[in-house]
Amino acid sequence: MATLNRLVAATDLSAPARHAVERAASVSQATGAQLDLVHVATPAPIERLRRLAGQIPSDLEKRMLDAPHNAMQELAKAVARRHGVTAQVHVASGSLLAELRQHTETTNADLVVLGARGASFMRHMLLGSTADRMVSRATRPMLVVKQAPHEPYKTVLVPVDFSERSLRSIRLAQAVAPGAALILLHAFDVPFEGMMEYAGVQTEQIQQYRANARQEAVQNMEALCLQAGLNPAFTPTLVVHGDPSLVLVQQEQELDCDLIVMGKQGESSVEDMLLGSVTRYALAQSQCDVLISV
Repeated sequence: MATLNRLVAATDLSAPARHAVERAASVSQATGAQLDLVHVATPAPIERLRRLAGQIPSDLEKRMLDAPHNAMQELAKAVARRHGVTAQVHVASGSLLAELRQHTETTNADLVVLGARGASFMRHMLLGSTADRMVSRATRPMLVVKQAPHEPYKTVLVPVDFSERSLRSIRLAQAVAPGAALILLHAFDVPFEGMMEYAGVQTEQIQQYRANARQEAVQNMEALCLQAGLNPAFTPTLVVHGDPSLVLVQQEQELDCDLIVMGKQGESSVEDMLLGSVTRYALAQSQCDVLISV
């Protein structure tokens, strides 16, 4: 099982971003990992205010620049009171992606925790270019928090494609959500299935292809469970025919999952395109938190 030693929770100090901090603190408490709270302030608002006002009184500008530091200290105190976790505070100014990456690399963080919505950089994270950049450039696992964390994770859905990344996703799920029930999901199809109908292939033959594909997936699922040290008899697994994106969100809702753990890409260029789109779909359409492994 993978272990977590250091978590980084990024916050823009908005109310929705507080969910990410609370979840990070909960995971820190459960795993014993060090927690860093990071706020990256952009100089753009101050510069724009200077243009509008002509000149800002020095004491007012100082108070505005000091405000994030004070707010972060108060946030750390609240985390200590609620979770018994002592968090380190880091406030930087500049580019969010650059500063966040620098901090995670410098501290060798095992997990980055972000809110799904916020007042500034995270407001359109899931649907905008920021999300694509953060997911595609991520060198550390990234947890996107969508829900207020009222309790530890209980039901974790892990979509798998039987690649090495599937095993890493399982390990990461066990590390972030110790004690939670893991459900492994594989969505399968038959290559060129839609074209077969147009080519005149009989329905019975297509159904036989599906049965063969299902049997192969079931065998691969059993092998993956054994490789991960999971007892197939006690590990819920689902092998479902259909579009991976739609199947994933449907099962998440039907099973009342509170976390999805998935990789951001596959083993080949074709899989990269497919799984990349599935990851983005999960980020945008799922109701629960999403943890992206790398």
